[in-house]
Amino acid sequence: MYQFFTEPSGVQEGHVVITGSDVNHIKNVLRMRAGEKIAAVCEAENRKYLCEITELREHDIFCRILSREEKNTELPAKIYLFQGLPKGDKMELILQKAVELGCFEIIPVICRRCVVKLEEKKRKSKVERWQAIAEAAAKQSGRGIIPSVHEVTTFSEALSYANDMDVRLIPYERAADMEETKKYLAGVRAGQKIAVFIGPEGGFEEAEIEEAEKAGVIPVTLGRRILRTETAAITVTAWLMYLLEEEDQYHFST
Repeated sequence: MYQFFTEPSGVQEGHVVITGSDVNHIKNVLRMRAGEKIAAVCEAENRKYLCEITELREHDIFCRILSREEKNTELPAKIYLFQGLPKGDKMELILQKAVELGCFEIIPVICRRCVVKLEEKKRKSKVERWQAIAEAAAKQSGRGIIPSVHEVTTFSEALSYANDMDVRLIPYERAADMEETKKYLAGVRAGQKIAVFIGPEGGFEEAEIEEAEKAGVIPVTLGRRILRTETAAITVTAWLMYLLEEEDQYHFST
């Protein structure tokens, strides 16, 4: 079932109104018609509605509410992915998968070994593009929120941003053995803010790891193999999702 987001003002007595760019997507891309069902999420109210399209108008889609979902699809902790800027379109893949796996926010980070050099004037358009990808992934995966894509930041600024987070880890090929990593991850709890730092192609420089350790970030290992930056990001977020995912079943009420 296709999912869309709506503002609180779009939730009316017994109806949901879809506006904005989703109107064109529903009408001209998906070619949906009256009588078809969609899910509409009101992020501000933390609610999901099962709806039936009743009218496709020029500037909005009018839907009748069939039932309301009482459970949240979000993880019980907030994962902040600090991603070193990779080459090509890898960032788009990382964003998509990070959103699917439950990340709360993605922060693009300029590291010393980053090959990509984003000019200041191009950063805004890049972040807008990445935010659109995050929104599409949130719709596809049934998220209860649209994760935010932070503005591009330096490594030092990223460490400062993560300073008050409860768990801060940085995968590094010279980190301690897997048993130490497992012990550290076993301490992850609901309600925490979790910072994950992933290096670009070529990884982090030793000086960056030293700076991170001084800031209280813990180096961890991802195993005996060297993972690509996109694989490392997906691996860590998948581990955290597994550790944090609750077993509550979703329930729709009429």
